[in-house]
Amino acid sequence: MTPEDCAEKVEAIRSEIGKVIVGQTDLVRDVLLCLLAEGHVLLEGVPGLGKTQLLKTLADAMDMPWSRIQFTPDLMPADIVGTQVLHQGEDGSREFRFRQGPISANLVLADEVNRATPKTQAAMLEAMQERAVTVGGETRPLPRPFMVMATQNPVEMEGTYPLPEAQLDRFLLKALVPFPSADDLMTVVERTTGSVTATAEAVCSAEELRQMIALTREVPVPQHVMRHAVDLVVGSHPQQGQELIGKYVRFGASPRGVQAMILAGKANAILDGRPNVSIDDVRTVATAALRHRLVLGYEATADGVEPDQLVKSIMEAVQAPTSGIRGAQ
Repeated sequence: MTPEDCAEKVEAIRSEIGKVIVGQTDLVRDVLLCLLAEGHVLLEGVPGLGKTQLLKTLADAMDMPWSRIQFTPDLMPADIVGTQVLHQGEDGSREFRFRQGPISANLVLADEVNRATPKTQAAMLEAMQERAVTVGGETRPLPRPFMVMATQNPVEMEGTYPLPEAQLDRFLLKALVPFPSADDLMTVVERTTGSVTATAEAVCSAEELRQMIALTREVPVPQHVMRHAVDLVVGSHPQQGQELIGKYVRFGASPRGVQAMILAGKANAILDGRPNVSIDDVRTVATAALRHRLVLGYEATADGVEPDQLVKSIMEAVQAPTSGIRGAQ
């Protein structure tokens, strides 16, 4: 499979998603970037904006199994990863058998992940990182490809357990889900209140997606592009002397921030049908890759400073090399 073939396949998936999901162009692109990089994505937005429908439509377009986990304070780790149950045979013999949990699917929606207790969050995020679950002393791999799309409500925070910074770091990108425009809202109402419901058709198989993920990993990254991603992460640390960062940021992005920008940059190049990563690819994904990796201080909350403003400040301070134009080798 060539980058052009992969770009055509992704465009077909995006077209099928567009039959169901109205607008949300940036959100869909971020989810597709995570899909090609086989990374996880965290969506932040108020309820009712189509986050569940997006994953369901994505699964339909690729004919892959998906599952939805509704996180609540009483949810236990075994409810996610699975558990051993006692099975009695026809001859009266008894044995423990493993019953897999909803995490054992190619696409998993972790709805309102910040409502579960830290123990349950840790079990979920361990499965995300290791792509395996351990129950009864036995480790079982999860199906591949594997992607988790977690959601959290930024408004209603009572009774929630915000994800610790180390666990937020496991998400490749964090995407914001905006409220639709009036025109998009009109289209949503027309599509969802009539007698016919739009559905997506399967245009990609799991095997084809595995090939696309492998191809994404093979996309070359020039040294000056990789260096620019490193400089952006270094610039996110308060010790570097930048005024806004020194004032509002307690801890900058981790090395996973560089990995996220490079992997998402590769996927962005694939989406455009190009054989290499450019500076523009890295800068395009920088905000989504870094916004959840900055640990802000109390001053930021008091002054109403958002992570996106700080990422923009970092990108303005770290100038792109002149050789890093789109398509440069």
